[in-house]
Amino acid sequence: MSRSVIDNYHARMRRVLVFIDQNLGADLNVELLSDVSAFSRHHFQRQFSSLFGISVGRYVQLKRMKRASYRLAFRDGASVLEIALDSGFEGPEAFSRAFRRHFDQSPTEFRRAPRWTPWLAAQTPLTQARSQTMTPTTPTEAEVRILDFPETAVGLLTHSGDPAHIGDTIRRFIAWRKAAGLPPKISATFNIFHTEPEDDAAAPHRIDLCAATRRAILPNAAGVVAGVIPAGRCAVLRQVGGGDDLSASAAWLYGQWLPRSGHELRDFPLFAQRVSFFPDVPEHEAVTDIFLPIQS
Repeated sequence: MSRSVIDNYHARMRRVLVFIDQNLGADLNVELLSDVSAFSRHHFQRQFSSLFGISVGRYVQLKRMKRASYRLAFRDGASVLEIALDSGFEGPEAFSRAFRRHFDQSPTEFRRAPRWTPWLAAQTPLTQARSQTMTPTTPTEAEVRILDFPETAVGLLTHSGDPAHIGDTIRRFIAWRKAAGLPPKISATFNIFHTEPEDDAAAPHRIDLCAATRRAILPNAAGVVAGVIPAGRCAVLRQVGGGDDLSASAAWLYGQWLPRSGHELRDFPLFAQRVSFFPDVPEHEAVTDIFLPIQS
């Protein structure tokens, strides 16, 4: 079978995944999804499970549970009932049963104090399914911009330790931003990557969560302190979709673009700006700019 035929087949299935992302609150029945793919309704379920290793029904529910868990953990603007209805459930009881089955906590318990180990384990089938055909395409040199990044004062909270528990640090950071009146729409969101989690699972890892602000950072219970992202030239690569994992894009910048560019690196870590992020936008529409500091 030719490469173009396989690519077309996968493109039709990716169209289904994008449609699911965009319509998680709708009635995503097999008939509708098979029509989106332009495959036969008689065979679509078997085609989907054969390609992704998971049934289409379970995939839809896992996607709904992931978005619901993000909204519960990191957003407090919607009630459990609203999240349940927006996730396609008829009421909070059915939603609570499904949520507990996936994450071993009720929605209310998870909102109050998430347990990240069972949460991460529940994401594994979804992550594996999406990796089949949703792997980001290899960037090209034309996609890299060179710009002069301005000095940017930030409020900074460091996560140091197990990357699996960064959700607790994010929750503290979000709470501080709300108290300080610095939502993402008026204060740019940055992450500074001091270490790579893949290097050594036993070693402590450090990631700085940052919100751009020139205001004085007052003493606070979250532990946010004043910081600065220094001015300097950067190579910038935009990643669309899948903002949880930037490793492939970063590896391409270091391993492919940098040796061919002739540039030397500056003495500052790789960092990223979260332009838009899940669950505020569908996961495939999340936008992250990755900055590689280079010498002028």
